[in-house]
Amino acid sequence: MSNRNEYGGFKPVRHLNGMPWNGKARMYYIPATDGTATFKGDAVKSAGSSDASGKYATVKQATAGSVNLRGVVIGFSDQPHIAVDVTNLYRTYRPASTAMYCLVVDDPDVIFEIQEDNDTNDMDADMVGLSTDIVVGSGNTTSGLSAMELDSSDTATAAGQCKILNVSNKEDNALGTYCKWDVLIIEHEMRSSTDV
Repeated sequence: MSNRNEYGGFKPVRHLNGMPWNGKARMYYIPATDGTATFKGDAVKSAGSSDASGKYATVKQATAGSVNLRGVVIGFSDQPHIAVDVTNLYRTYRPASTAMYCLVVDDPDVIFEIQEDNDTNDMDADMVGLSTDIVVGSGNTTSGLSAMELDSSDTATAAGQCKILNVSNKEDNALGTYCKWDVLIIEHEMRSSTDV
């Protein structure tokens, strides 16, 4: 069976305790001074400030190898109280240098599904339990989806952003090119240890 190439960054699927993901997320802020476009499914990290009210901490897109990730973006808004950009109902991402609020799944115990990049090799079953970093690409401005993927050539026993838990258990997914994996962000800002 061949897998479909359907990148989209991180997709929350369930909690570490086995319960389905409950849809919970927290509002954050990305200021206009941030010149990197941000997409749904992007991992983000804290940016060390807040909006003018002080109620919404700032985040920025994570890079490969970034430590202390804060979570994953699932939506955007031009104001903190609703999860839609009322100035443009068709906007699906945050353009560069545009001040916007974003909903972030910041629970360190949420498991995410993410596609591997198959850069120099396909990941295999022996990589379950290892860790790896993410690869950051240019998101899709039409769909609003992230281009982040797992780095298939960077797996190791430690020092990766994500712990590889298993191949995502879906009928249309199998080991090989474009395989989707369930991962836990272990270099998470709200996690005291990477030993999971």
